[in-house]
Amino acid sequence: MTSDLTWVAMLLPFAAALLAPWLTARTGANAAWLLALAPGLAFAHFAGFLPEIAAGERVTGGYAWVPSLNLSFSWFIDGLSLTFALLITGIGTLIVLYAGGYMKGHPQQGRFIGFILLFMGAMLGLVVSDSFLMLFVFWELTSITSFLLIGFDHSREASRRAALQALVVTGGGGLILLAGMIFIWNITGTSQLSLLLATGDAMRESPFYLAALFLVLGGAFTKSAQFPFHFWLPNAMEAPTPVSAYLHSATMVKAGVYLLMRLNPVMGETPAWEILLPFFGGITLIVGAVLAVRQTDLKLMLAYTTVASLGLLVMLTGFDTEYAVEAAVLYLVAHSLFKGALFMVAGAIDHEAGTRDITKLGGLGKLMPITFAAALLAGISMAGLPPLFGFLAKEEIYYALAGSDPRAILFTAVAVIGNALMFVIAFAVGLKPFIGKEGNTPKHAHEGPVLLWLGPLTLAALSLAAALFSGVTHRFISSPMASAVDGEAQTVTISLIPHLGVALALSVLTVILGLVLYLGLDRLRSAVDRLVTGLGVSPDRGFDHFISGLVRLSTVVTRFLQNGRLETYITASFVFVALVLLVTPVVYGELPTRFNLPSEFDLHEMAILAIAVIGVIAVLTARDRLTAIVCLGIQGFAVAVIFLLYGAPDLSFTQFMVETLSVVILALVMTRLKLSPSDHRPGLARLFDGTLAIACGLGFALMLVASTSGPFDASLTAFFGEYSKIIAHGANVVNVIIVDFRGVDTLGEIAVVMITGLSILALIRIRVGQPTIQAPAPSAVARSPAPAPAKKKGAGK
Repeated sequence: MTSDLTWVAMLLPFAAALLAPWLTARTGANAAWLLALAPGLAFAHFAGFLPEIAAGERVTGGYAWVPSLNLSFSWFIDGLSLTFALLITGIGTLIVLYAGGYMKGHPQQGRFIGFILLFMGAMLGLVVSDSFLMLFVFWELTSITSFLLIGFDHSREASRRAALQALVVTGGGGLILLAGMIFIWNITGTSQLSLLLATGDAMRESPFYLAALFLVLGGAFTKSAQFPFHFWLPNAMEAPTPVSAYLHSATMVKAGVYLLMRLNPVMGETPAWEILLPFFGGITLIVGAVLAVRQTDLKLMLAYTTVASLGLLVMLTGFDTEYAVEAAVLYLVAHSLFKGALFMVAGAIDHEAGTRDITKLGGLGKLMPITFAAALLAGISMAGLPPLFGFLAKEEIYYALAGSDPRAILFTAVAVIGNALMFVIAFAVGLKPFIGKEGNTPKHAHEGPVLLWLGPLTLAALSLAAALFSGVTHRFISSPMASAVDGEAQTVTISLIPHLGVALALSVLTVILGLVLYLGLDRLRSAVDRLVTGLGVSPDRGFDHFISGLVRLSTVVTRFLQNGRLETYITASFVFVALVLLVTPVVYGELPTRFNLPSEFDLHEMAILAIAVIGVIAVLTARDRLTAIVCLGIQGFAVAVIFLLYGAPDLSFTQFMVETLSVVILALVMTRLKLSPSDHRPGLARLFDGTLAIACGLGFALMLVASTSGPFDASLTAFFGEYSKIIAHGANVVNVIIVDFRGVDTLGEIAVVMITGLSILALIRIRVGQPTIQAPAPSAVARSPAPAPAKKKGAGK
């Protein structure tokens, strides 16, 4: 089926972003209620597709942009993209409301919410895009908007560094992904995802499959913070908490996972896919979970578990068992709900208590009861306990991974360790700050306004409802999404009734291990801190070394290539011209084999050629530069005469004008410059320049000979001769071509000349208008400076 209103839903966040600063300036924090209508309406629009998608249909739409290149502005909605669209718009609505309460009173609140909405529109466009071009544009737009959000507090160096780091890593990964999509385009011949899914095994059987796979993984791993690119995500916690709750738990960091899930039907089920994804995903899971228990900041604890969860999703996407895809789908939805809620809880605690340090928090349960309820529900879901949706996801994970072969045992052990550590963080964030004795916090905590607890409570309640009514959830969300990821129809059936067998035993083992580690959290934190400190190296520090080395390399290269000498630039340009004109024909065997020379020359033609040769000799033997410039004009006039003899009077007239102006202007410039009257280059320099000049001349001559040696195709000539009068109403074919057929090109050339002239005029006016500033006398430098003259009344206003 098709939908003509989807593009409106895609543009709603962008429209709201434009209104956000203006609306916030007039209504304050209440603007959040109005601005949340945009993502809310988009959510309602996409929710309307649930029955059709559950029935196995797909939603397509858009229009062809460049049909000849198969480029289109189109969207494609199935179970995968619809689930992401609902998460983006649904959680986005709650985040806009949350930002209204969290940023209340901030002078830049409107700008902040505008950035959030811009990012929302970019992420929504990414997941519903059908064409490769749209996907790449929105992919990079998410990197740019996240840069603005992470660096929102630009007065802090840490924020600026984190924003730049995220932009370099994710933006660079986007360029790698672009190369991968070009590979896929060339392999399959399609540039649309909906058509790509119908190409079968074309990708897997291509000799370029591995190259395309590595490039796609480069884009996905950088976006979804897979090891060794995981470091940027925790650093991005420098952003305000609404950013962390939205970008780095539910949306942006899952873009790479979305891409891998989208391409699984055409690139999965290969040895490379099933080795690389579980390997890097498993490492990321362990690294993120271990580093999480080292932290004392609530946001950093959640950030590192987000890294671990992304690793788990990648590992499941690449695993080759029947239920791995279903487990990945369930965990993705569960993680978005509980992690978004917990991040907002952390922000509410910081907002009301004045700190996020877990060692200083306690007893908040009686002071913030609603926030405590939301935190506890979300923590239970993150820990994988019933009756929350996270329990269903954890059960399906173990059911998918459990096996008797060494590979299954290895990754099952990785999952158990990772889930046990995330169990620890779940209750460290969702329970520990709210129980025990009240901590000594900078502010006396109390329950925050409705905008601060509405979001986390809603997400926690949804996690509970999704588990209690799992049949409905699977029918409209889990099963369509799993079918889209797997490429075949899937029916998810897991419920709160646990699997009896190995999966249940692994769940019990995870809970016992998690409880033991939670009770010894302080000792575990110290042990991990000693381990990490002892290693002394980290990808984060490696990034700094990389950027520093890149800057030094750029400085060296720039000083070598851009040394400020015009002679070097001109020489380098002509060297490359000679190489292209001479080396390329030799390598590809394109040198002309015959020369179509005229059988005889007329006397006047011989005279023109003789004049040109004499002019060349005069230039080479001139004793001063002014004489050489005048003699150089002989060449241009000789060429202009040749144009005239061969029936091109317009071109000849233009050549005469250009040569005259060139000679006059160069002569005037030479009279104003203080140059030596003659050329004092050493002999080797003259020999090199002469050889280079001959090489360029020979290259152009060979190119012209090769161009004229083949049969002449008069179709273009006939076209212009036939249609110049009819279409452009002009008899002069040359003028018609310049003004009409290539009018846009001519307009561009005129614009360049106009801008250049205006720039020169501006420089001249500045030069003329500047007062002459005389340098102080040497004796005045040693003396004390004279007191500044008193300002006149009104000066400086």
